[in-house]
Amino acid sequence: MSRKRPEPVQVIKQRRDAALNALVHGVPYINFMGIEFDRRGDELTAMLPYDDKLIGNPFLPALHGGAISGFMEVAAVIGLSWVHLWDEIERGEMDADEVVKGHLPRLPKTIDFTVDYLRTGLPRDAYARAKVNRSGRRYASVHVEAWQDNRGRIFAQGTGHFLMPMRDD
Repeated sequence: MSRKRPEPVQVIKQRRDAALNALVHGVPYINFMGIEFDRRGDELTAMLPYDDKLIGNPFLPALHGGAISGFMEVAAVIGLSWVHLWDEIERGEMDADEVVKGHLPRLPKTIDFTVDYLRTGLPRDAYARAKVNRSGRRYASVHVEAWQDNRGRIFAQGTGHFLMPMRDD
């Protein structure tokens, strides 16, 4: 019996990037805000490019708190979804090509999301990374940190609890 030859790593990376792109661009709010995601291995970093529409106080100027919290919540939801999607793709339970074709998994629903504003969000690009603290069949807890120029100097952090979508078994 002949064994199936493994796919080249570049093909697998392209498929993963295409699946992430389809997941992110399937949400209109993400497109409106201009949020982008950078994938390195299984780690995602969200990026909120600076735009004048994000300014809440033009006298400082400072990023609007709602824009910051929305950005962090998006980072949490997409980060949580990506963890589950990544696991399903790696186990062979989901085909990344199905995601690219538009068969997107349902996103987790926010139960609550709390943000601690630690510093003023300056008028420049912002970055965020989500860490899934717990994820089960029905519930997940995620922690998010946001920074601008220095990863060690976060300007906001948040914790969210999410209701996981029911799996079609």
